Amino acid sequence: MENPTENTSLNLYQGVRGLAVKILNRVDRTDAYLDKLLEIEIKNSSLSGADKSLLFEIVHGVTRWQGRIDWILTGFYKGQFSKAIPNVKNALRVALYQILFLDKVPDYAAVNEAVEFVKKLQGQTAADLTNAILRNIIRNKESIRYPNPDEDIINYYSAYYSHPSWLVKRWINRFGKEEAEKLFLANNSKPSLMIRVNNLVTNIDELKSLLNKVELKFTEGKFLKEFIRINILTNITDWEYFAKGYFSVQDESTGFPIKLLDAKPNLRVLDLCAAPGGKTAFIADEMQNTGEIIALDKFESRLNILNKNLTRLKVTNVKTIAIDALEFEDSEGFDRVLVDAPCSGLGTLTKKPDLKWKKDLGDVRKIANIQMDLLRKGASLVKPSGYLVYSTCTIEPEENFEVIKKFLEENPNFELVKNHPSIHPSVIDENGCIATLPHVHGLDGSFAAKLIRIS
Repeated sequence: MENPTENTSLNLYQGVRGLAVKILNRVDRTDAYLDKLLEIEIKNSSLSGADKSLLFEIVHGVTRWQGRIDWILTGFYKGQFSKAIPNVKNALRVALYQILFLDKVPDYAAVNEAVEFVKKLQGQTAADLTNAILRNIIRNKESIRYPNPDEDIINYYSAYYSHPSWLVKRWINRFGKEEAEKLFLANNSKPSLMIRVNNLVTNIDELKSLLNKVELKFTEGKFLKEFIRINILTNITDWEYFAKGYFSVQDESTGFPIKLLDAKPNLRVLDLCAAPGGKTAFIADEMQNTGEIIALDKFESRLNILNKNLTRLKVTNVKTIAIDALEFEDSEGFDRVLVDAPCSGLGTLTKKPDLKWKKDLGDVRKIANIQMDLLRKGASLVKPSGYLVYSTCTIEPEENFEVIKKFLEENPNFELVKNHPSIHPSVIDENGCIATLPHVHGLDGSFAAKLIRIS
């Protein structure tokens, strides 16, 4: 049952831990995505910079490690932990995350905070229960037992590496135990911060020297020279050069489809699923702000975000249209079409840990039909000898090469381009497509295929 106090007095959810519980309650109860809820809370709160970072750390950490945290709590909770009152359940998760994973918070402080919070919202009995469970876990921290990997590897990986069992099973079958384990570990590591230089405003050397001036340590992109990895997580969007449009925050994996697209100056380009616009802006950069890019998105609100981004990055060659991509018509045709398709997002679990708990195998299969429709639509708008690039941020074959294979069987007037001389061979798979994996390449998992219309 939903707890009535949550709706009547939201000010009860104060401080970092209170807000963390409030956000986690919402994630559990609705379809809302973690990042959106976090963004709203951070925007509306008066938290200091350090507290904002801690809130981000706790909410992401609890979600990332929820499988392990819930396994432990289930063992120590009298009754069914999954049926606990949301405030108690998430207060326990927040406290246990701090006890297991955060050195900077002493165990007793994590316990006291949780107990006080639960007492305020649920009363003394629930507070005593919270206290007893957490102190019992702390006493037995070194001897916590997980499922026996020799007897049940799926359950062991699911609990210990905090991934849903359907995904564990699937990835063990696909990659084998050792590789799958590396993938789980990579997904559970903290995300890295990557930026793309915006050559419409600056250049890579100037941006590097500005980073050096403010002593922001960085490393160069592994595969694409336009990208820089910032070595610590920082609020880089507060830096004046972000507002001036010198760079955008995006993973290096997002650059590959743009490189495949090969959008030269003065061409006519269609970005079929454009918002929030990171790829659109990179295309404009490659085209030196010449020619024309038509950027589509179904929702006006998403296009507003895209337009804001483009304005900040001084992009002037993009025309945005709010329309369902499948209904878009154009008589002229395009030299290049990018279909950056909606997908399960299972390549981005370091940044979006809630996706692993929100998606299931049905979602992967269902979305493949939408992806196919979008690819067909994109294909109908490409001029002969033009390029069509299909990309996703997932690592699931049903959403990636299987979509391409089916499309090529239906469309003999298209061919897969397999030769990519400007792309590092380690990100090209056996089919001649780009495929990145978090544990292999240190980037988000992604896929991109380049097709040419031959007639």
